[in-house]
Amino acid sequence: MARTSIDLVSRANLRGRVAGAFLVVGGLGLTVGASSASGAVHSHAQSVVISTLKTAKFGTILVSGKTVYTLTPNSIKCTTACLKFWAAVVLPKGVTKATAGSGVSAAKLGTVKGTGGKLQVTYGGKSLYYFYLDKAPGQVKGNVTDTWGKWSDVVTVKPKGKPTTTTTVAGGGGGVGF
Repeated sequence: MARTSIDLVSRANLRGRVAGAFLVVGGLGLTVGASSASGAVHSHAQSVVISTLKTAKFGTILVSGKTVYTLTPNSIKCTTACLKFWAAVVLPKGVTKATAGSGVSAAKLGTVKGTGGKLQVTYGGKSLYYFYLDKAPGQVKGNVTDTWGKWSDVVTVKPKGKPTTTTTVAGGGGGVGF
């Protein structure tokens, strides 16, 4: 059966709502735990650990339990609708800075005041986010251009001869259209 663009947008919106609910629950778990250099989440930790992970396709990228991304914004600010797809990497209450894991320069880590006064982790001055379709460290499904701008995984070392690619995604009604 052929799918119409309305069917695809409806399915994308439904997935976005479901993913948003999971992001809230998953985000709570990530703010309580932290990642080790291997990307595993530890419930006893009281910080967020930003580490590197070497991938064959994208090179050495930043992870914190999952791949992290930065946004090169366009004119539309990433607010509530955006955060359904892109969860901000935030510090647990009472923690003032992220921890530099394997391969990460502590001098490049910082924070900005985010939604609700939470401290959002930055790398090289750019805010970090998780993409809702990435389920494990090394998955990079969020290199897209959408309503809010261009999202990119944070590549610290690119592989030789293998350029990273960006996909433009049509956003319907302010969401990411997959």
